[in-house]
Amino acid sequence: MQIAEHMLRTGSRGTRDEFRRAFADLVASLGKLDLAWSLAWHDVVSRYRGSILGPFWITLSMAFMVLGIGFLYAELQHISLQTTMPFVALGIVFWGMISQVIIEGCETFVQASGMLSQTSLPMFTFVWRTVMRNLATLSHHVVIIVAVVVWFGFWRTMNLPMAILGLVLTLLNISWISLAAAIASARFRDIPQIVMSIMQFSMFMTPVFWQPGTRQGLMNLVLTFNPFFHMLDAIRGPLLGAPADLSSYGILALMALAGWATTFSLFAFTRRRIVHYL
Repeated sequence: MQIAEHMLRTGSRGTRDEFRRAFADLVASLGKLDLAWSLAWHDVVSRYRGSILGPFWITLSMAFMVLGIGFLYAELQHISLQTTMPFVALGIVFWGMISQVIIEGCETFVQASGMLSQTSLPMFTFVWRTVMRNLATLSHHVVIIVAVVVWFGFWRTMNLPMAILGLVLTLLNISWISLAAAIASARFRDIPQIVMSIMQFSMFMTPVFWQPGTRQGLMNLVLTFNPFFHMLDAIRGPLLGAPADLSSYGILALMALAGWATTFSLFAFTRRRIVHYL
């Protein structure tokens, strides 16, 4: 009798019920953001337990990467260091956040398989855990961002509100991409390798290190249809005092709406199966 009642309670009752339960999961997860943050912070701290600098080791290594690539690309592209260094520094910092949220998203449900099978925590809690973990890492890199903005004098011309808006839109987009990767990786375990390869390829197709120059011909197509370009442009451009390209913000907003609608629908139809995949 108890088994029959459990099946009645957890079984599918149609598409409408699936979406209702998925939405309830999302709402419940928003009430547990403090738990998601605690789990995310524990992940960051546990990686560097026993070290002297802790998470700042990432910041230190990234600072050396910025210096090395900044000087190299300034020489290769014959562009002044004043122009190249800030562009490369902010590109590396924010690309690191974007790529890591998506790559680590592949392991969101796989790493939480024990908690998902033994507790009734909302599944979205672990999606926020992945995003917050990388926001915690980004907070350590604020040192690099502030140093670049102050040292090269961009604090006089930067548009901080537009940069924050770009960051919010970027987080909205990489969150649904991370969720899609988490669902796919729970079912197919070779997805993480595919995602990592795609992100490596995208890094070279996105102006993280190189200056885009004039957008003509093939270059215009590459940048227009590259979502990661719009993410970087919406954050980095305003910080470097460039006029805000409203088309990038519009594209990111449309991507967020379409992406979340599609991915949430996928989550609604697969939510009950994810634990069995794991």
